[in-house]
Parts: sequence; C-alpha cells; structure tokens
Amino acid sequence: MEHITLLLAIVIVTALVFDFTNGFHDTANAMATTISTGALKPKTAVAMSAVLNLVGAFLSVEVAKTISGGIINENGLRTEVIFAALVGAILWNLLTWLVGLPSSSSHALFGGLIGAAVMSAGWSSINGGTVVTKVLLPAIAAPVVAGIAALLATKLTYRLNRKITDEAQLKSTAKGYRAGQIASAGLVSLAHGTNDAQKTMGIITLALVTGGVLSPGSNPPVWVIASAGVAIAMGTYLGGWRIIRTMGSGLTELRPPQGFAAQTSAATVILASSHLGFSLSTTQSCSGAVMGAGLGRKGGVVRWSTATRMFVAWGLTLPAAGLMGAGAEFLTKQGPWGVGAVAVLLVAGSGAIWLLSRRKPVDHTNVNVGTEPAGVVTTAISAVSPPPAGAVVPELKTTISAPAQTAGTPADPATV
Repeated sequence: MEHITLLLAIVIVTALVFDFTNGFHDTANAMATTISTGALKPKTAVAMSAVLNLVGAFLSVEVAKTISGGIINENGLRTEVIFAALVGAILWNLLTWLVGLPSSSSHALFGGLIGAAVMSAGWSSINGGTVVTKVLLPAIAAPVVAGIAALLATKLTYRLNRKITDEAQLKSTAKGYRAGQIASAGLVSLAHGTNDAQKTMGIITLALVTGGVLSPGSNPPVWVIASAGVAIAMGTYLGGWRIIRTMGSGLTELRPPQGFAAQTSAATVILASSHLGFSLSTTQSCSGAVMGAGLGRKGGVVRWSTATRMFVAWGLTLPAAGLMGAGAEFLTKQGPWGVGAVAVLLVAGSGAIWLLSRRKPVDHTNVNVGTEPAGVVTTAISAVSPPPAGAVVPELKTTISAPAQTAGTPADPATV
C-alpha cells in the first residue's frame, strides 16, 4: 500500500508537469495573433491568458469525464500505465516546442494513454467508439470548421469596411479591431482553460480511481480542479515563445481585423465542443482559424511550407506519443526499477531538450523577429497576385555599365 501511495503521488506530480507543458505549449493558441499584430505587449498578453486559463478550469468537467472514464477501460488499469502515458505526452510536447511546431497537447496525451494501455492490457482496453467520435472526428472537423468560419468572417469584415477611406475613420476602426482582438483573445484563453485543463483533471481522476482512492465514474475533486488550473496558468505565463512566433507570423501575415476573426471563430468552436464533451485540440482549432483568416483577406497568402510541417506534426502526434507511452510502459512493467528508469529518462530527456533550446533562445524580446521565409508556393502566389487597388508600381530601371578600357588601347570606332 505504501508503494502504491508513493507511485500515485509521482503520477499526480507528473500529470501537473504535463499540464504545465500544455500551458506554455498552447499559449500561442490564444495570444499569438494578438502579439503579432501589436494589440498587446507580449508579457501583458501571456499574463492575461494565464489568469483566464485559471478561471476557465472551473467552468466545466465534461471533458474530464471523457478522459477519466471514456477512452480506456478503468477496470484492472494499473497506475503505472498512467505514468507511462504522461511521460510519452510530455516528451512529445517538449520536442515539438523545441522546433516551434504547434502540435496538439491533447492528442499527445491521448496517444500516450492509448499506447501505454495497449502495452499493458492489449487493444481490448481501448474504447474504440469513444476514440473515434470524441477524439478523431473532432480532430478533423475542428480546424476545418474554425478555418471556414474565420475565412468567411474575414471576408465579411473587409467587405463592411471597404467604403471607409477617411484617415481618421480608418484609425478609429483599427483601434476598435484591436480592442475586439484583445476581448476575443481573452475568450480563447478562457476556452483553453475550460478544455485543456480538464484533460489533466481527467488523468489525475483516472489515477485516483486506479489507486482505489475514488470509485469509477467519479467527478474530479475540487483540489484536482484547482491544482490543474494553477499548473496550466503557470505554464501559460511562462510563454511558449517559439510556437507563438510560428502561429503569429510564421503561418501568414495578420492584421487586426483578421486576428479578431480568427480568435472569435476558434473560441466559438472550442467552447461549443467543451460543452458537448468533445476533447478536441485547441491548437488545431486556432491554427485552422489563423489559416482561414489569412486566406480571407484579398492578397493574403498562407505559408504552406510551415503549414505542411504542422499537418505532418498533427498526423504524427498520436502514433509518436503512443510509441513513447508504450515504451515507457514496457519499462514500468519490469517493476520498481523500471519506474525509476522511466523517471530518469523523463528528467534527462527534458533537460537535454531545454539545453538545445538555449542555443537559439526565443523570448518576449524577439518573438516577432526573424520569421521564416515565405517558401516557394507562397512566393509564386505573391508574384502573380495583382497589386492592391491604387498601389503605384515603380518603373523598372537598369543601368548597364560600359566595358572597362585598358590604358593605351584605342577606342572602338563603333562607340565614338
């Protein structure tokens, strides 16, 4: 019993560490566009997001129920399985953060959980129907729905403002959109806390059930809700600046009206799914909305080289985290030394990734500097796009210098 109590404590701490990585990994979901358009200063933006993430954690427990009693069968589940799942999810989160890719923390968690459960008890431990209806289908639908909504909202916004030509009105309109962008960013932060903090609540609740502390089907205790909210808020305040750079200006160039449209669309999708208990990826929803907003403005383009890398990361997240979780579970099955080995690997891997990140640090001082090149497809689209109405195209001029003459050489008669 003493061993189980110690292991349970380790699992709870590891779950809160995952929640912390979820916070700084997914800060970009809420604040990247607000920072890139200058609506808020970087540190102010992440502080605001952290507070609202904490508030959002107390609004619902529907997603937590999906995780704690829906994806895998609780009966006969070992606490070590949850520990292994969390290790896989944390390492994948850190790897994708290192390269600045906004992958899904949610799918990293699901992948780790599925991989560890299969390694422990076989495929019969997985509720396939729940995985399909509440994880896979929302993963496909969320970015598409959010992207289409943001595209249409952006087009509508520019259409409504197309007749405004007075400079004072333009400045007033831009100021209004910045204010709206701040409000919509707050809504996304609230939605992120509501959806993502619940995933950690569900994992801790599942661990308490496997340890015999709670009965199957129980709601998360208040202390679980509070600790998960605090952990994700602390991670959010740290700021995942690498991913903020990718989301804010690595995908497309956004203006305040586009940022407002993207954030409002994403927040609507996330809050609706949280109410229905769909554990969708806030990262994919926000990324889809940013791309939709980028395509919604006339002349706007998406950097498809960056988008392609994001799509690949999305597709790899579930299987990659699953393999990591399965490998960690293989070790934990060997006994106490295996659990210790997994813990050491987690600490060593996290430390190595952090040291690699220090080679080219990204923080609030340079988050909007050094965005990646447009890429071949984007450059080609820009080259054939007509200039905006009223733009003056400079006349092309070139000067060809005369060939140098050697001293003493007579001039060519043709040039005289």
